[in-house]
Amino acid sequence: MKPSSPTIDVDLAELDRIIDEGMRAPLSESNGQKLKNALHALVERVAPRWRTTEKTRAVFEKPPNTEPEPEKPPPASGRPAPAGHGRNGAVRFPGAHKVAIPHAKLRHGDPCPECGAGKVYRQKQPKTLVRIVGRPPLEATRYEMERLRCNGCNQVFTAQVPPDAGPEKYDQTAAAMIAQLRYGSGVPFKRLERLEGNLGIPLPAATQWGLVERKAERIRPAYDELIRQAAQGEVVHNDDTGMRILHLAREPAPEGKGERTGVFTSGIVSRVGVWLIALFFSGWKHAGENLADVLKRRAPGLQPLIQMCDALSRNAPKLSEGVRLLLANCLSHGRRQFVDVAENFPAECRYVLETLGGVWYNDELARRRNLSPDERLRFHQEHSAPLMKTLKEWMEAQLAEHKTEPNSGLGKAIQYMLRHWQPLTLFLRERAAPLDNNLVERALKKAILHRKNSLFYKTKKGAEVGDLFMSLIHTCELNGANPFDYLTELMRHSEELKQNPAAWMPWNYRDTLSDSVR
Repeated sequence: MKPSSPTIDVDLAELDRIIDEGMRAPLSESNGQKLKNALHALVERVAPRWRTTEKTRAVFEKPPNTEPEPEKPPPASGRPAPAGHGRNGAVRFPGAHKVAIPHAKLRHGDPCPECGAGKVYRQKQPKTLVRIVGRPPLEATRYEMERLRCNGCNQVFTAQVPPDAGPEKYDQTAAAMIAQLRYGSGVPFKRLERLEGNLGIPLPAATQWGLVERKAERIRPAYDELIRQAAQGEVVHNDDTGMRILHLAREPAPEGKGERTGVFTSGIVSRVGVWLIALFFSGWKHAGENLADVLKRRAPGLQPLIQMCDALSRNAPKLSEGVRLLLANCLSHGRRQFVDVAENFPAECRYVLETLGGVWYNDELARRRNLSPDERLRFHQEHSAPLMKTLKEWMEAQLAEHKTEPNSGLGKAIQYMLRHWQPLTLFLRERAAPLDNNLVERALKKAILHRKNSLFYKTKKGAEVGDLFMSLIHTCELNGANPFDYLTELMRHSEELKQNPAAWMPWNYRDTLSDSVR
């Protein structure tokens, strides 16, 4: 662990004198050390070291005498692995175009040309070969229909437009790809315009926006159905992140409260059975208010809903009558309180982080063993409850026995955990209660990616279109569906979608398509 820097009294007049002396003659060792200490203190003050991970082994550096980890032994067999079984084997390319190549000389049941005694039979698994080529995100085809003119009557005869040309200039796949790039991958319209222009395909940003705006209205029933189904979930995660909307009319402030100045994108992830639904809402409202709007569609008589969020009051919804919630707070947020002060309290924070690490390890074991919610609850009660009980007793002793100053960084971290202990440990009392809010934190990276690349939405309408496509795209990602294919089929079957939105969810739209073909 890196030791804390000592307190340094900085005398600006003395530093000026040292610099002036250094301009005339080499610095003495003592003056050079003073200047070096002052510079290091300044850098540590204004540019703290940011971590890219908060894992325990990254927060605490290894002691100098720690032995290096042993190298992994080489494979027992010296034979090379068979082709097609590398890091991304052939089965990892479900979106690849498949081409069946028959044998040039042999057919199923032919005599063996090698021994002449047996017959050759087709294997269940063909030999696979993957080849990847590069193409523009959007391609254009220019159809040139031949025209013939009579030199007598001047009548012009033009070849028929081929059926595969389609009735519209921009195919459904073009709109789906633009939406996928813009709201799924964070590629701004202007950046895509430049890319396509460099490849010889003019695609103005205004044209792209017009396409996705029109298509958003046609597939909105799918978004509304996602909201309806999300309201019926068993577990819901919610949080928000900052967003910018340039032209956004201010809503009247509630009586007795000041006018709001912040704009947010709220993320909501609801677990409905085995499916996960991601929703995004951008505007003045906080995550709790947007969740309350969603839960207005919750059917009466359902079991209490488990809400996972951090301890901020703005995440708590004002519930409509008949809706019951069980509050769970994010254990990762409680853990982060200790990560932030680990440099000043290394021994105490290491104990807390390693104890909580055992709880996450147990949760991972439950996941790998595919335990049911009831089995997972019993597993945590048996293995994690003793860890949390010991941790709570240790934290209470730190304050009661005056081992830790309550106003110190460590004291405040302990008080945060104790103050929210009941919602932080709901996973020890309720089946299916999660440990943390990481699921929605990852979902909000969609909105953060948009903010980093595009900086803002221009209008409320633009934000609504972005929320719709982000919700559909990320719901596909959470459930293993192909977002591009899903958006394309929604646009192609928008009339059927209006009639029965529930049949066009990311997890069942392929079954609906198969039934329509029969």
